Amino acid sequence: MSRDERSGTEQPIEIRFSAKVKADELRFNTAPENRVVFTGDAAVESTSGSTRTNLPDEVEEHVTYRDVEIHYAIEAKLPRIDGFSGDPAR
Repeated sequence: MSRDERSGTEQPIEIRFSAKVKADELRFNTAPENRVVFTGDAAVESTSGSTRTNLPDEVEEHVTYRDVEIHYAIEAKLPRIDGFSGDPAR
């Protein structure tokens, strides 16, 4: 949760995606380039990141990594729209 500056109340994460991947062996012939980009108003309140076991943040080409585990998460908050409560029943 984060604090809504206008109301002073805690605002929940509206979008959360998480994944867990395990591999006995992992090898990259070409080191990947990756990034996450948040656009629009959600960018300010959004985050992503991973925790890794036996895998560096920057992998090397033609290196075999063993007993790899990756936990990855993306979290975003949607911007408030005046007059909209966020409740689909309303």
